[in-house]
Amino acid sequence: MSTIQTIDPADATGTVAELYADDQDDLGYVAEYTRVMALNPEAYLAWEALARAVAAPLGTRRYELVTLAAARGVHSAHCRLAHGRKTLGIIDEDQLVAIARDPATAGISPAEVAMMEYAERVSTDPGGMGDADTERLRAVGFSDREIVDITLAAAARNYFSRAIQALGVEVRVPPGVSDELRDALLTFDAPDPSR
Repeated sequence: MSTIQTIDPADATGTVAELYADDQDDLGYVAEYTRVMALNPEAYLAWEALARAVAAPLGTRRYELVTLAAARGVHSAHCRLAHGRKTLGIIDEDQLVAIARDPATAGISPAEVAMMEYAERVSTDPGGMGDADTERLRAVGFSDREIVDITLAAAARNYFSRAIQALGVEVRVPPGVSDELRDALLTFDAPDPSR
């Protein structure tokens, strides 16, 4: 559990109470990352607005795949679990387990694999990226706008993931995540690139 002193749900008012109510409606409890980030509710709302702005042009499936890949790169159990749960609404569990383990062997499109590998690299080696990374996405059909949106989604995930990790936020498995999916989402070993 984080050592940050947060506002108890019973004492929350205004925007903080609204943020807590959203979690209560969605999860059945207030997530610790919400409690910690809600200490600066304006920043948390700005983060949510940024996430919506980069998610909308990508579409839900692409945004969630980019998020899972970026969170894998930064080893964010929080975000892998939360977005694994969200992705269950658009991808069946068996395929999601396969994607979480290794997108390249999960039966998704070559464009989605390239997008996820790019997003993970944004989390692990952004300074080493260059024209070849962009060209790889362009070669599988992404426009320059889509490449920017993929990059923004991955970079935004890094911001949130790193903040909650740095603040020592407790990891909690959300409802609806099976043991098999949990284990796949929490495996951070890189797939074998020699395939």
